[in-house]
Amino acid sequence: MSARLNPYAAAPEMISAMTALETAVVSSGLEHSLIELVKTRASQINGCAFCIHMHTRDARAHGESEERLYLLSAWWESSLFTPREKAALIWTDSLTLIAQTRAPDADYATMREHFDEAEAVKLTMLIGAINVWNRLAVGFRSQHPRKWVAEKAA
Repeated sequence: MSARLNPYAAAPEMISAMTALETAVVSSGLEHSLIELVKTRASQINGCAFCIHMHTRDARAHGESEERLYLLSAWWESSLFTPREKAALIWTDSLTLIAQTRAPDADYATMREHFDEAEAVKLTMLIGAINVWNRLAVGFRSQHPRKWVAEKAA
């Protein structure tokens, strides 16, 4: 698979706006570990290899365990995630799959047990932002680094 286009070069003003949103989300006060879990989980759902590669590396660099990253795709069955993290992941799954889920009241209620009103907005903006990044990367076929593949092929 090869890249279709470089959105950074094609429409830098739009990417600049997304980058400003990203900066606001990352500096919103939500825990960095939670942010990376949400970004990785949405990217898993959306099948975005570029973003999964980026966010698992970022999570590891900030101390996230390999075990939790491996279990993220089945987070609801794992005891390694806190109730707050699980609430964020419920909301992530619900909003990322909104065409199927319609963001049910039960998912919202679970999220709100662990997030106040301002945090609920911040979390929702985080989920929305990563979904936009996923759509840019998947739609334009952004390529993750291939160093490992090149080493194995040699």
